[in-house]
This record gives sequence, structure tokens and C-alpha cells, in this order.
Amino acid sequence: MPHSGIDRRLRDSVQGAELPGVVTVEVRVGKHRPAARRGGPYRIHVEDAQTDFTVVYFHGRGDYLARVLPEGSRRVISGRVELFDGMAQMVHPDHVLAPEEAESLPQYEPVYPLTAGVTQKIMTRAVSDALARAPELPEWIDPGQVAQEGWADWRAALAAAHAPHHADDLSPHAPERKRLAYDELMAHQLTLALARAKRRKGKGRVTEGDGHLRRRVLGALPYRPTGAQARAMEEIAADMGRETRMNRLLQGDVGAGKTLVAFMALLVAAEAGGQGVMMAPTEILARQHLEGLQPLAESAGVVLEILTGRDKGAERRAKLEALARGDIQVLVGTHAVFQDDVVFADLRLAIVDEQHRFGVRQRLELGRKGQGADVLVMTATPIPRSLALAQYGDMDVSVLDEKPPGRKPIRTALLSSEKMDEVVEHLRKAVAEGRQAYWVCPLVEESESLDLTAADARFRHLRAALGEGVVGLVHGQMPPAEKDAAMARFVAGETKVLVATTVIEVGVNVPNASIMVIERAEWFGLAQLHQLRGRVGRGEAASTCLLLYQPPLNESGLKRLTTLRETEDGFRIAEVDLEMRGAGDLIGTAQSGLPVFRVADLEHQAGLMAVAQSDARRLLAEDPDLTGERGQAARLLLWLMRQDEAIRLISVG
Repeated sequence: MPHSGIDRRLRDSVQGAELPGVVTVEVRVGKHRPAARRGGPYRIHVEDAQTDFTVVYFHGRGDYLARVLPEGSRRVISGRVELFDGMAQMVHPDHVLAPEEAESLPQYEPVYPLTAGVTQKIMTRAVSDALARAPELPEWIDPGQVAQEGWADWRAALAAAHAPHHADDLSPHAPERKRLAYDELMAHQLTLALARAKRRKGKGRVTEGDGHLRRRVLGALPYRPTGAQARAMEEIAADMGRETRMNRLLQGDVGAGKTLVAFMALLVAAEAGGQGVMMAPTEILARQHLEGLQPLAESAGVVLEILTGRDKGAERRAKLEALARGDIQVLVGTHAVFQDDVVFADLRLAIVDEQHRFGVRQRLELGRKGQGADVLVMTATPIPRSLALAQYGDMDVSVLDEKPPGRKPIRTALLSSEKMDEVVEHLRKAVAEGRQAYWVCPLVEESESLDLTAADARFRHLRAALGEGVVGLVHGQMPPAEKDAAMARFVAGETKVLVATTVIEVGVNVPNASIMVIERAEWFGLAQLHQLRGRVGRGEAASTCLLLYQPPLNESGLKRLTTLRETEDGFRIAEVDLEMRGAGDLIGTAQSGLPVFRVADLEHQAGLMAVAQSDARRLLAEDPDLTGERGQAARLLLWLMRQDEAIRLISVG
């Protein structure tokens, strides 16, 4: 698609035009002044209706220019005009035409992104040739939707998108662009809806519990679950009780209580006489799940075990045998649970934590471990709705949007790093009162080019200020055993301050830690800052998050930090993040599993994704094999948009 355009409407004169800028004007050609030296400027004097100016060619060939711009002739020329020594000049006009050919010049010329060896002229010609060959196609969008939006058909929309009349026609909100974006989103949502329908056809297992284990856990809790938690528990239990396989996303903000909801789902599997597995992306997180679930498992009286890459030899064999016999009811682990020798007696539920390290392919892989096992995916990163639909459109979604009782608000403050000494003094007092703190640094190794305090240097500085044994250190380049030992000392309260890189971002839980210092906060993304802040505020004490920045702050840095100071609502924060950074960066394109759209723009056309999803699901409900009139048209759309996966999913025919 063209990404910008050039206004080539004919003017009377270059006089009064905004310079430098592109001007199209009819001129009488005057004297030619060939270049004095090789490669120098070849100048041609021209006059328009009001003034005269110069046309300049470098490396100009006299015979060619005499033919194109003969003296005394009239020509329409179009190109960039600028002032040189107070005189207007047009260097290398883009177009030179006889007045009777001027009609062929578009009033507004589309500009395409190019690649080496392809010019605008070649591109424009190729596009017009392609458009001339484009066929009329049957309509795949719901007729009501087409009428409501006033959209043209596919071919007309395509032609209009390549022939903009002014800048507004290039915006994502221009009707023809919107229509083409919708086609793309519709194809994507159809693929996801087909995957969902196929999964629903695949036989699941009915997993129903009698509630006795769940009642025990709820009875042992010191608080009642929030409305959002209760709702999610019901949705999940209902899904598990159906014959179709569950494929649900549990989306919750930091500290919204996903662990309890997940464990209740695992108990449904145990009550039904089956097993459940919960997978985390890292060993630290898997161990943390184990610690979080252990007391709940004890109150329910179920057997909970952990399996990671660290289990070796006899110990690993014993665990695998117990798993295959069905003695272990709930297993927590890393991706080690994917290995071929891991066999369950009766796997009913697989829970995957921190989704975006897992693509759709891994979701399917996990589902194969248990014939018809239900799948629940958990993510602690609130995702704006448009992206959630793009990435998880094949799933049903439960959202935890309430904080459990007792979670206190976290006070967030911005401080210039020039006040470092005051912060350290504040920390010394807090440590003397028995409180604990995280200190997060951006990079591990000192790098001359990026004047960033390495975690190592900050660790030595704080240790000198606060005393030996008070400060611990974790970063991504430590051997896992050392990292776990340092974390364990902090959890046990032996060290009071933990200097860390972002390894502590996800899931770490130390209720006594009530201070979070983030150094060079302007270097972090909003979602990441929100995740880090969520590590405090988990205990009795009032918590503080200090965002240390290096002045002066640029506009986007300021907007990120002030947004964080003003709200703790992760969904609001995610929307701001999407506005500021765009879809790819938000999830990290490489590992996001987000589709790459060529026309659709998720930041500006979020609403279309939801419409496309309901349209796709409705079409499949009415015509599951896509054999009806609109179904056949939809097959064409999938083929056009190269949704090969979807084409494989449609039953043969």
C-alpha cells in the first residue's frame, strides 16, 4: 500500500507556493545553459504565468534535454522547488509532459515504500498492471456489516486504496483501507475460529468434581475470594465439565490472585480422580508456584510434586514412576514436563503460566500429552483487548480485574537519580525497622557507551553503605544454583536488600518486601515497570515504589513514568503502552506469536478485531464446512491471505 502521497495539482506559478516543496506548473522553456565542467549543473531558464525560475540537471545530456525541453515550447513540469541564492530552482523534475498529456499526471501521486533497484515509476506501473488483472470476487463479509460501514467491494476498495485523492485517504480510518484491514483481520479470526471449532470437535473428557477438596481449601483461607475469582472458578469448572476440550485464557493483573483460581481448577481434576500439571517458563517460577501451592495442597490433602531439568537419576525415576501410577495428583514443572519419558496416569488439565513465552504450537503440544486434556493459559500481563483477540482469538477468556482483599495500594514516586544518597539513607532506616527492599538495575555489565550503573557496582555501593550480609545480588548471568540460593536468602529474610536485574520481574513473592527501587526507570517499558512494581505490596506493610530517572526526561519517558504514578490498573497501563509503542514492541515481536498484518493497524483499528471475531464465529456456526455461498467466498479470502493453516483445518472438500 502507498504510505504517503505527493500533491501534484497544477498551479499558476511557483510564486506563493510553500518552499521547499513539490510544485506542478506550466512553463514556457527559455534558454539552455550547458554545464561549464563535466558533471556540473545544466541550467534551463523557464517562465510560468507570474515569474521565471531555473530548472537544473546534474550530469545532464544536452541532446536529451533539447529533445525533452526544446526552447520556446510549453511544458508541464512537476518536482521539488527550493530557493538557491534567493532564486527558485527545480532540480531534476519528476515529470516533464506536453500540456495535452498533463491529464495523465495524477493530482495526488501515491508514494510506495521501495527496495533497492525498484523506483516509484516501476512500482506505480506494476501496481496499475496488477489492479487491471484483479478479478471481481464474491463478498465474504456479512452484508449487514458492509451496508452499515458503506464499504465498497474488495476490488473497488483495492483500486481506491491505490488511488488516494488526499492525505486523509492514507489514514487507517479511510473507508477503503478499513475495508481491506477488515478482510485481513477476518481471515486471521476465521483461522483461529476454525482451530477453535476443530478443537471443540476433538473429543475432550468430562471432568467433574464433587467439590470436597475445593471446600477444604476455601475453608482454610483467611479471606473470601473476590467476585472476579469466583466467576473465573465457575467458568473453568463449567468448561471442564463439558465434553469438548477447554481452551481458556486466564488474564489477571499483578496480584489479582491467579494462583488460587488455577489451583481450584487443578483440584477439579483431582476430585475427578485425574491429574493436573502446571507449567512455568523458568525454574525460579516453578519453585515459586510450588511454594505458593504447597499450603493449599496440604489443606486439601493432595499430593503435589515438582519436576524440572534439575531432577536427575534415581530421584527423577522415582517421580516419573509415581506420576505414571497416579500417586502424584498435581505436578508443577518447567518445560521438562514435555519430555517423552514423562507419562501421566490420567492427565485431565494442563495449565501454562506466562503465556507469551509459549506460542500456539506449544499449546497444542501440551494438549497431546493427555488425550483430550483441558488447557488453561495464565498471563499476568494485562493485554489490550485488540491484542488479546489477535493472539488468543481461538480461546475463551476469563479476566481477573479485582484486587483480593488486603492488598494495599502502592505509593509510587518519581525521583531524580541526583538524589541517590537520600534514597540510600531512606533505605538504611527501613532496613533498621526490619523491612526488605528490591533494587532493580537495567544492565548487568558496565558498558562505556551506555552510562548505566551495573548491578554489580550498585551491589558493592549498597553493601558499603548498609553493611556486609545485608545486601544480596541476582542477575541473569549467574549459575541457576547461585541465583536460587541468593533468592532463598532474601525470601528467608537473611538479606534485607536484593539488587537484581529484571529476572525478578515475573511472579517472585516475598510478602515482607515493601520497597521497590527501579534505577534508570526511563529505560524500562511500561508493562515491565508495572510488573516490577507488583513485586511489593504483598504483605502487611504499606509499600513504596521509587522510580529513579536520569534527568532530563524525554516526552515518552515522562509519559510512561507519570502514567505509572497515576494508576495501578494494569489494563489501563497496557492501553497507554499500546498507544505509545505499537503492537509489535508490546509483546516483543520475536516471541509474541502475534500475526504480522500488512494493512491492518492494531493500534488504530482495535475495534475492527472484535467485530471480525464475532463475524467469523457466526459464519462458522451457520456454515461449519464453509460450503454455502458466503462460506465459499470465505475460502477464497483465506487463500488470498495465505492462511494455509486454516485451509488445512477445513474438512476436505
